[in-house]
Amino acid sequence: MARLAESDRERIAALFDRHLEVGLHHGAQLGVYVDGEQVLDLAGGTTGPDGVDETPTQRHVLFSSTKPYAAVTLHSLVEDGALEYDDRVVEHWPEFADDGTEKAEITVRQVLSHTAGLPQGEIDKRPDRWRDWDAVIEALEALEPVYPPGEVPAYHPLTFGWLVGELVRRVSGTPIEVAAAKRVFDPLGMDDTGIGLREDEADDVATIVPFETFDRCRDPGEGLGDHTEVAAPFNTEALHRAVIPASTGIGTASDMARFYACLANGGELEDTRILTEETVDTMTRLEAETESDGTLGREARFALGFWKGGTTIAPYGSLSPPHTFGHAGLGSSVGWADPVEAVGFSYVTNGVRDGSYEHVARVNAVADAVRLAIQ
Repeated sequence: MARLAESDRERIAALFDRHLEVGLHHGAQLGVYVDGEQVLDLAGGTTGPDGVDETPTQRHVLFSSTKPYAAVTLHSLVEDGALEYDDRVVEHWPEFADDGTEKAEITVRQVLSHTAGLPQGEIDKRPDRWRDWDAVIEALEALEPVYPPGEVPAYHPLTFGWLVGELVRRVSGTPIEVAAAKRVFDPLGMDDTGIGLREDEADDVATIVPFETFDRCRDPGEGLGDHTEVAAPFNTEALHRAVIPASTGIGTASDMARFYACLANGGELEDTRILTEETVDTMTRLEAETESDGTLGREARFALGFWKGGTTIAPYGSLSPPHTFGHAGLGSSVGWADPVEAVGFSYVTNGVRDGSYEHVARVNAVADAVRLAIQ
């Protein structure tokens, strides 16, 4: 028997539509799987201020919701025996650090858990260079830790993806975008998702729109700040085609929900297995937590490539259980898995809102509606 009644679907769809009606974004998609079955695949609004109607297959920039795709690609290589979590990065990427230095002690586990001490560098401020993979890797090789490796949880907004991507390339001989397609997207039938657009793909990505602060009860001086500047380059074809494994996932909510449904079921969906249950358990186990992340300055609970639930700011429902895991992207997208309830969830919009407040409120309203309906 389906755990989501038709009346519940209608109520969730009405809430989804309401977010569009009040102007939280121009367009959105919602994908939900329960017990391995897709129960919601909604699309509404438009692809931008002057765009066409949204469809479930309309592609969006996923920002940091891309990170788990890159991470799972690397986890699959660990499963294959190509590397181990406690290997030092230099064992696979010798140019990464000089022997005997603090940086040379950074491990694969620390990279995946945002404790490598390399949260940001000058390359983060140079979107004009992000399409040049070799230039980015050279910049990472020159980057020195700002925190002792393994000691300070500090979110790595962009460096996470490049570090993971280069490790994938070094141990498999395959670029991250190709490896992710082979190991994750293609097996799961995620036909509308990739890391960066390929040469033969049209640039039909939805327009990202940074919104002003919606909650007028707060100080108007609060709000997006740098988010507006950060989002702007991602409306260019150059960045749509760039391989940035931390932020240029191009895809849909339906595909993302399918990905999380697979992980919620221990790495298997519809007789397709991308990881063993043991690997899924390992990569979603809590690795590091803090009340004040070294980059974002707020509480965080990190697994290996995922954010864990159980915090006041986790966008997986107002009272998201600690076992929930997933990722959000620059105030516009989120995906998560609840293995206890067997739920895979994704809400993707083209409207960037303040990630620490407005976006969390928006996505939690929908997540709460889903959680309530399946009880």
